[in-house]
Amino acid sequence: MLRTQGVLTRAAVEIRAAGPYDGEPIGRFLAGLSPRTRHLRFLTAVDADMAGRLLVADDRRDVLLAVSGEDVVGHAMGLTTGDEVEIAVVVADAWQGRGIGSRLVRRLLRRASVNGARTVNMDVLADNHLVLAMIRRLWPEAVARTSRGAVEISAPAEPALGEGVAPGGDGERSVIIDL
Repeated sequence: MLRTQGVLTRAAVEIRAAGPYDGEPIGRFLAGLSPRTRHLRFLTAVDADMAGRLLVADDRRDVLLAVSGEDVVGHAMGLTTGDEVEIAVVVADAWQGRGIGSRLVRRLLRRASVNGARTVNMDVLADNHLVLAMIRRLWPEAVARTSRGAVEISAPAEPALGEGVAPGGDGERSVIIDL
């Protein structure tokens, strides 16, 4: 459910691969992030050059978007090196706490497992309590090391894939979530 002018409404969110045609929507998404959310994900201001880089996918880099209508409401990317994938996720402020980040992570890991990823790595600011809580739910056995206000996390990728999801195949081009 999404609150619009005090009224709760249902919303569908599609999770799909990003493409070069997503430049304008990702620009609007980034501009709409609160300064705190932008800092928690990027640690810095986001310019047009960075926005373009957030859409680049190749044989090692995967980029997913959560989209509602014409609006990007979430962005996730993973960089696979050998059997490890480093991931980063950001969800629009109004959409946080609805499971979009967790779904983006699971989908990203499912796709990374096809490329051989068995371990997931994340760097999270120590005051990013929402993301750290999600990590504790998805990876109770994660190894965390705190250094200079950041938490470096390493965990097996498979537990976060979700029940009934076999590593090694993604099969779906997009997933619709009814919130």
